[in-house]
Amino acid sequence: MDLIKTSYYKSLSRNFVLTIIIVSFTPMILVSGFILNQFQISYREKIFAHLEELVLKHRQNIDSFLKEKLSDIRFVGENFSFEDLSDRSFLQDKLSSLQQEYGSVYEDLGVVNEKGVQTAYVGPFKLEKALYYEADWFKKAKENRYFISDVFSGLRGRPHFIVAVRNIHEGRLWILRSTIDFVTFNSLVENLRIGKTGFAYILNRKGEFQTRSRFDDIVPDKELYLDFLEQGPEAGDKVFIVEKPDSFGEKNIYVTSFLKNGDWMLVYQQDSADAFSDLRHTRRIALIIFIIGGLGIIIMALLLSRKLITRIAKADREKEMLNKQVIETGKLASVGELAAGIAHEINNPVAIMVEEAGWIKDLLEEEEFQEGENLEEFQRALQQIKTQGLRCKEITHKLLSFARKTDSRIQEVQINDLIEEMIGLSAQKSKYSNIIINTNLEKDLPIIHVSQSELQQVFLNLFNNAIDAVNAIGKNDGTITVTSKVEDNYIIVDVADNGPGIPKANLARIFDPFFTTKPVGRGTGLGLSICYGIIEKMGGKLAVSSVVDMGTTFSVKIPLDKDKENS
Repeated sequence: MDLIKTSYYKSLSRNFVLTIIIVSFTPMILVSGFILNQFQISYREKIFAHLEELVLKHRQNIDSFLKEKLSDIRFVGENFSFEDLSDRSFLQDKLSSLQQEYGSVYEDLGVVNEKGVQTAYVGPFKLEKALYYEADWFKKAKENRYFISDVFSGLRGRPHFIVAVRNIHEGRLWILRSTIDFVTFNSLVENLRIGKTGFAYILNRKGEFQTRSRFDDIVPDKELYLDFLEQGPEAGDKVFIVEKPDSFGEKNIYVTSFLKNGDWMLVYQQDSADAFSDLRHTRRIALIIFIIGGLGIIIMALLLSRKLITRIAKADREKEMLNKQVIETGKLASVGELAAGIAHEINNPVAIMVEEAGWIKDLLEEEEFQEGENLEEFQRALQQIKTQGLRCKEITHKLLSFARKTDSRIQEVQINDLIEEMIGLSAQKSKYSNIIINTNLEKDLPIIHVSQSELQQVFLNLFNNAIDAVNAIGKNDGTITVTSKVEDNYIIVDVADNGPGIPKANLARIFDPFFTTKPVGRGTGLGLSICYGIIEKMGGKLAVSSVVDMGTTFSVKIPLDKDKENS
C-alpha cells in the first residue's frame, strides 16, 4: 500500500511540474519568439537602410570626384587653343596650376592628335610622341565629347585611368587628356569600411576591378552581378541589396549602385555574420536570459510541487486517520445494532439453563434422589446445560472476536471463512425476520492479504443492510444470496437480496456519507460510505446494481495478491 501511495505522489508531482512548465514556457516561448523575430526584422531593415545610405553617399562622392576632374580638364581644353596647349611650357604651366590647386591628383597632361600621336606631354613619364591610335580609351574618346576611361595599366605598366576632352582645330580632331592619380581615387573607395569584413570596390561593365581593394582575396562573381550590370543606366540612382553565399559558401551582403552614367558599379561587400554581429550578440543574451528564466521556472515548479505534495500527503494521512475513526464509529454502531439480536440469542439458552437448573433442584428434593433413580435425568439436564452454555460461549466469542479486531493490520484471510463467520453473526436477525441466507461460495479461493477486521465490517454491514431492505416490505419469502468467485485477478463477492430495490435517483448517492433512506434514528448514513472507502483502500471496487421491486445486488471486487497473479 505504501508503494502505491509513493507511486501516486511521484506521478502527481511529475504531472504538477510538467503542467507548470508547459503553462509557463508556452507563452514565454511564443512571446519571446515573436519579439525576437520582430527585432530581427527591424534590425535587418535598419542595417540595410544604413548600408544603402552609406553606398549612396560614397557613390555621390566618387561621382562628384570624377565630374570635378573632368570639369577641370574641360575648362583647360575649351579655354585654350591647340597651339597654346601644344607649347610644352604652357602645358607645364597648366599642369602646375592644377597640381597646386588639387595636389597630386593630376599626374600629367597631354595633347593627342587625330592620328593618336601625343604631340605634347608634361608629366613624370617619357610619353612624348606616344602612339594611342590602338588604345581602347582613344577610340572611345574620339566618339565622345567628354570621356573617362576604365582603369588600365597601359604603357606605364601600373593602374591608372584617363580623363579626356575632345576638341576641333582647323577641322581636325584633337584630344586633351590627363592621368588621374589612382591612389587618390582608390582611397575614396577604400574609405568605405564597416566592421571587420566590410569593404568596397568598383567593377566595370565587364566585371573587371577598377580599384585595388583586396584584389588578392576576391574574385568577382559575374553571375551574381549579371542582373545588376545588365540594367546599367536604366538603374539610375537605385541601390540593390542582396544576401547570398559566395563561392566559398560564406553568406555575404552585397550592396551595389552604378557610377559614371552606368559604366561602373560600386559594390559594397560584408560578411552577414559580421554585419549582424550585434543581432547574434542580442540572440545570445536573449538565450541566456531565457535559460535563466527557464531554470527559475523549473526550480520554482519543483519547490512548489514538493510543497504541494507534502501538504496533500499530510491531508491524506489526516483523512486516513479520520476514516479509521469513522470506521471505528461505524463498527460500534454495527455492534450496537446487533446487541438486541445477540441478547435474545443468549437469553434463550440461558433461560433453558435456568429452567433445567430448576428442574434439577426439584429432583434433588425428591426422596428417590438418594436411591439414584433420576441419575440419568440428572445427566441429561447437566448435558443440556453444558450444550447451551457452549452455545452462549460461541456466540459471545464471535461477538468479542469481531469487536476486538479494530486494527487494520494486514493478515491472511480466507474469504469464504470470513463470509461464513459474518453470516453466523447475522443468522439470528435473519431468522426472526423469516429471511433465508443462501450461499454459493466457490471452493478453494486464494488466500488474500487484507485487514480482516475491515473486511468483516464490510460484509456485516452489507448483510444487515440486505436484511433491513427485505424487512422494509415485510416479505415472508425474503432471501439473501451470497456468492463468491475468482474472475480477472479479482475475488468477487455478490450480496443479492429480493427487497424493494433502490430508486434510480438514490442510486447515484448511495455511497455518499450520511445519506440514508432508513427512518430517523435507524441509520447514520455512514455504513456504505465506510465500506466504499475500505474497499477502495484495498485497491478494489464496490459497485451496486438495483431494479425497483426486484432487488439489489452489491458487488465487492478484491484484487488478488500480485505474487499470486504472477504465479
